[in-house]
Amino acid sequence: MHTLYILMLCAGVLVFISLLAGVLSTRLGVPFLIVFLGAGMFVGVDGPIGLPFDNVQLAAWVGNACLAVILLEGGISTRVRTFRAGFKPALVLATAGVLLTAMIVGAVAMVVMHVDWRAGLLLGAIVGSTDAAAVFTMLRQTGVRLAERVSATLELESGLNDPMAVFLVLALIASIKSNATAADLALLLLRQVGFGATIGWAGAWAVGALLRRLPLEVEHGAVLSLIIVSAGMILFALCGLVDGSGFLAIYLFGLGVRARAESAAHAASSALDGFAWAAQATMFLLLGLLVSPHDMLASIGPTFAVAAALIFVARPVAVWLCLLPLRFAPAQRAFIGWVGLRGAVPIVLALFPLIEKLPDSYLFFNVAFAVVLASLLLQGTTLGWVARRLGVALPAEQPPPDQRAVQGRLTLDADLPVADVFAFFQLPLPPIGARATLREWLTDNLARDHAEGDGIDWAGAHFRVSRLHNGRIVRVGLALAPSAPVSA
Repeated sequence: MHTLYILMLCAGVLVFISLLAGVLSTRLGVPFLIVFLGAGMFVGVDGPIGLPFDNVQLAAWVGNACLAVILLEGGISTRVRTFRAGFKPALVLATAGVLLTAMIVGAVAMVVMHVDWRAGLLLGAIVGSTDAAAVFTMLRQTGVRLAERVSATLELESGLNDPMAVFLVLALIASIKSNATAADLALLLLRQVGFGATIGWAGAWAVGALLRRLPLEVEHGAVLSLIIVSAGMILFALCGLVDGSGFLAIYLFGLGVRARAESAAHAASSALDGFAWAAQATMFLLLGLLVSPHDMLASIGPTFAVAAALIFVARPVAVWLCLLPLRFAPAQRAFIGWVGLRGAVPIVLALFPLIEKLPDSYLFFNVAFAVVLASLLLQGTTLGWVARRLGVALPAEQPPPDQRAVQGRLTLDADLPVADVFAFFQLPLPPIGARATLREWLTDNLARDHAEGDGIDWAGAHFRVSRLHNGRIVRVGLALAPSAPVSA
């Protein structure tokens, strides 16, 4: 047990410090996710701690499970309206766009890394897809308002293009190892997409119908989130057992559950967001622990060429060609081309050749890791600036002077985020975390033994505890004055 306590202590300290550093880094415009990668590298074999870790199989297992949770949360958080607005362009980018990106990067890799076309295309496929965790996180972190079609396209693409990248990687590995024929690859694609889509939508239909019949309300959000996550993992595993795309299945499952059981999905959203953050932290820490920076330096030239080709050529060209017939404005296409954030997905995909022991597979892993670092540092830190320079950032909504859009008395769900509620009712934000809920804000500001009827006055609005369940706030009453002041 002593060893277990030491491991728990080290893991807790590492995650705790990483979270604090990540929160502080966002104020400087540094992507939150890169802090976790840096923490893993700090502890790893080349860092001051010098902890040796080379269990590729464990990293792949954990990475796949974490990506499944992240994609599930991304699907659950996508509204039906968003899906309709961005599905067509997102689908084109997630298929033809990934293939075009992989081909351009593969051609560069053939020249600078002196590999054959299959190995070059394999590297292109590994780094060809955008990352759901990185895109979701950075779009929310920047706070830039985008046109709905642009925002929907970016979010949907980042969830839909992972299955295409996985198929390309698996197909090219099979081609390199066993000289698979075109018929074999076509069958692989059919199995991946067919089983993935069928299992994902069927699971969403069944679980959505179940959630609507269960006697669970908004205060049971934690239980609902566990039901959704466990069902999603069942579908993910089942799809993998029949050689389907588990990533496609679990993302479609999240989308379907949101569409069929809106209230249950909303109640579970807060807990699911926590699961997704835990998955991101675990995955990025583990992947940072796996890399050896001194090996990356040995191939810095080819790595820089591949990263530059991806960011400045392959992604913009692929986006420009794919969206040209879909009537996006040139500035919008340029911005979507820049928001090609790479995250944990390319690093996890780079583990597949390592597991299969392909030639130069560790070089591919190092290149993928360096590409992710370059993408997060260069693209992630400039999203807001690029959006404003290109003119795609919409102006912040301003309420009319001395007038509020909603007045009167209302009852709100305590799980609603403070930032969303205060933005909707045009109230200044209190000093609390961006992801905090009404429950957390009230609990922090009320007496420890708060009761129904207790309340807080803020900027002319009165928030009160409307309903408690087992001592936990589940409903919040809100009273808005007809002409309340607009400052605290």
